[in-house]
Amino acid sequence: MILVTGATGILGRVIVLELLKQGRKVRATKRASSNLQEVRHSYRFYTDRPDFYFDQIQWIDVDFEDLYSLNDALENVEEVYHCAATVSFNPKDDQLMERTNVGGTRNLLYAVEDSSVKKFLFVSSIAVLDGFNEDGLMDENSDFNAKADHSGYAISKHLSEMEVWRASAEGLNTVIINPGIIIGSGNWGNSSGDLFSKSAYPFTYKGGTAFVDVRDVAKVAIELMKLHVSGERFIVISENAKFRLVSDKVRKALGKKPAKPLPDTVLTALPVLSIFAFLFPILGILRRTSLEILKVDSRVSNHKIKKLLNYQFISTADSVDFHLKNYLSDRK
Repeated sequence: MILVTGATGILGRVIVLELLKQGRKVRATKRASSNLQEVRHSYRFYTDRPDFYFDQIQWIDVDFEDLYSLNDALENVEEVYHCAATVSFNPKDDQLMERTNVGGTRNLLYAVEDSSVKKFLFVSSIAVLDGFNEDGLMDENSDFNAKADHSGYAISKHLSEMEVWRASAEGLNTVIINPGIIIGSGNWGNSSGDLFSKSAYPFTYKGGTAFVDVRDVAKVAIELMKLHVSGERFIVISENAKFRLVSDKVRKALGKKPAKPLPDTVLTALPVLSIFAFLFPILGILRRTSLEILKVDSRVSNHKIKKLLNYQFISTADSVDFHLKNYLSDRK
């Protein structure tokens, strides 16, 4: 049995589906208020048999602050994909993310100690990366700089990683993945599911970031769980691409003119950036230690995972085309 937490999220749902396609038995966590029909609906974008696979999922309501609830979820489980997290870039939610992201991960790992779990994969983010290697790229050694200014989300992911590293040091077989901005279908109003609606605005940025298709993240995560790797992290991105690649495609599909890049003078105003971060969740996922990220090209390396798996990622352009088509079909 495999447990996938956060299974109604943009990534968790696809990991569940890919596991089911491989004939694995999956238990999936959700909130009592989760919209399962929205998940079922989104499966039609990924498979010709959405109902067949969806009906195989063993759903379970889990309270990550309740160890008894977690123990029930882990019964007979051998592998855990921990995708559950609160994603917000509103400072008012910082304490919530500390409780749900950090505390939830800590409690889950505590429950794992007395369970049948043999391997644990944690989904983190490129938001925790700081510093560049000798080639001028962020890689798996770009350690979090506690002295830098980070969003509450980035801090919560870093502290969650610390919980995973602790469990690894105590003997648990663990793997951490750090995806870039995930492009996927469904869950349109949350996290990176907001990508297309927010990219319809008439302005964009000169710089770029690291993007990755949700299908690639799911497949890479599953492949890593099959390998004898432990105590390591892997950046999972397709490529570094311009922000305007997404906005131009979205606006063209909507019959609008290309977006105009915001002037550098606007981006130097921190209060303005904060306003834009609320409008565009994508900004909060990025490192916020420097406003330069909005004006320059992203520099994140996927060399390690490509070398290990000999994996060929879906291009950002093809990913946007696929999921934008799905987004537009749902808007009709």
